[in-house]
Amino acid sequence: MIPSCLNLQLTPLFPSPFLSVNRLSLLPSSTFPAFAAKSRRLAFAATKAPSISTMAAEQENAGNLKQKLAKLFQLSLEATVPGEPDIEPLVAACTAKFGDYQCNNAMGLWSKIKGRPGIEFRGPPAVGQAIMKNLPQSEMIESCSVAGPGFVNVVLSKNWMAKNIQKMLVDGIETWAPKLSIKRAVVDFSSPNIAKEMHVGHLRSTIIGDTLASMLEFSNVEVLRRNHVGDWGTQFGMLIEFLFEKFPNFEDVNETAIGDLQAFYKESKQRFDVDAEFKDRAQKAVVRLQSGEQMYRKAWAQICEISRREFDQVYQRLGVHLEEKGESFYNPYIPGVIEALTNQGLVEESKGARVIFIEGINIPLIVVKSDGGYNYASTDMTALWYRLTEEKAEWIIYVTDVGQQQHFDMFFKAAKRAGWLPADDRQYPKASHVGFGLVLGEDGKRFRTRSTEVVRLADLLDEAKTRSKAALIERGKAAEWTEEELEQTAEAVGYGAVKYADLKNNRLTNYTFDFDQMLNDKGNTAVYLLYAHARICSIIRKSGKDTGELKKTGKIVLDHADERALGLHLLQFAEVVEEACTNLLPNVLCEYLYNLSENYTRFYSNCQVVGSAEETSRLLLCEATAVVMRKCFFLLGIKPVYKI
Repeated sequence: MIPSCLNLQLTPLFPSPFLSVNRLSLLPSSTFPAFAAKSRRLAFAATKAPSISTMAAEQENAGNLKQKLAKLFQLSLEATVPGEPDIEPLVAACTAKFGDYQCNNAMGLWSKIKGRPGIEFRGPPAVGQAIMKNLPQSEMIESCSVAGPGFVNVVLSKNWMAKNIQKMLVDGIETWAPKLSIKRAVVDFSSPNIAKEMHVGHLRSTIIGDTLASMLEFSNVEVLRRNHVGDWGTQFGMLIEFLFEKFPNFEDVNETAIGDLQAFYKESKQRFDVDAEFKDRAQKAVVRLQSGEQMYRKAWAQICEISRREFDQVYQRLGVHLEEKGESFYNPYIPGVIEALTNQGLVEESKGARVIFIEGINIPLIVVKSDGGYNYASTDMTALWYRLTEEKAEWIIYVTDVGQQQHFDMFFKAAKRAGWLPADDRQYPKASHVGFGLVLGEDGKRFRTRSTEVVRLADLLDEAKTRSKAALIERGKAAEWTEEELEQTAEAVGYGAVKYADLKNNRLTNYTFDFDQMLNDKGNTAVYLLYAHARICSIIRKSGKDTGELKKTGKIVLDHADERALGLHLLQFAEVVEEACTNLLPNVLCEYLYNLSENYTRFYSNCQVVGSAEETSRLLLCEATAVVMRKCFFLLGIKPVYKI
């Protein structure tokens, strides 16, 4: 829904960045009554979605154990304290000696109801006993007990667990996908600047954003993968004039002619800094570009296309898909959005600039510079407006370094003042900043080359593949495999190692880039996990059995303690993905994947598979583990390997 303060004439879905601002017409100020902003806020609040966990509980979810148990405990709590509002079941996995899951409502509930007339409970343990007694019968629960101050411990039925794992094998891992409460999200990630090469600083945004997008897509959310590239601004006057100077027939220029685009940028910047006459021409070129002069448009488009092709080469290697919608896309909309905000009384004059003051922050958000130009805040406010009103996104996620936290905090608060976003961050639509720390070198400083240059991402990937290939050759694979197999495995392992080393860390922390550690085949690394998956595939191949047939005729049994522990961990996949989505933390999924491989190792060490009386059941458990591992790899952007 377009805010009532803006009357946008219809424009193409992908308008030209040079679209005339006259396409955005404003209604007269008399159409903006004082209650306009309030009514928009109420409209957003009225259509707010419930929390992700609540919505998931309302829908049948074949794979989410925690939500299934929460639905049962919700019924129990309603029976235990009839009429008590807003009691959300507090269900969590617990340590094995107590059970599989635990409901922890008794203490909190007791603090709310003690002393009330008619309440007969004599403390949290009694409340816990009542919650257990009122729990509906379910085939998924084998037994319950109450411990300590009313904790209700649940042991799941191993037969139910086995049946659900087998059902996943037949129906597919998608039946274990979380069901989130939103339908459409924007994930804004990577976002390099045109004419500048992608470097290691773009690595985190690209792979964290890709993983978040993949997890949301797996959870049945339509994700708009946005590459908000820096393709507009004063630097283009400098680049265009330099292009004209070096290549008078610039329309025929390609990557080969320009050579190193990064070097081209540096040369033009050097001229701009030392040559006053060139600087003057460059500044005038910006005006000509922004006014839509044809020759300058063509030069701008040529530079963008050359740069874009370089980006695409890196994205292809990383297996990352994005849709570019850069800063230039939103430029035509900025005047109308700023005017609408002004009519709401949000934009004020300050020291020649036009700003929005944010409560609790000393500096204002500048939306129009003192020279009349626009900046990041102008573009970001407009992009947020567009994503909410035109693209109908319910969740807009920005993946950038933590250094930009204040900027996002300020413009999110400005959007709340405008009524675009609800005041309560738990309601939808909402915007979230996914901050991440720095990539460090062994010296503890920002990761750079020996010549103090920022490390190019393409060079980093080359090195990862080279080292991975050398390790495979050392293991004797060159004699066993074709050159194509060697190349593909080296890429999968090398690129996967780089990605996993980043994603396994909490994104808010810095981490040290260390190839030796990344490519270690022991410990919590992608190499170890990929090899573990390949070993599972090898075991299944050596059995000579067709797992497709076994799924139809065989039966999983979880009688051994290590079989049961592995089965339980497999069944927790859906709730882990949901947690990683809700909190925007890919490391949660990495931890799950590593623990899955550890559970499998214990199972395989203590439970003979091939040749045992339980061979069929255990082969199916191997297959289920491999299926879940492959889905984890897919969500993390890592290609699995099937032999090693």
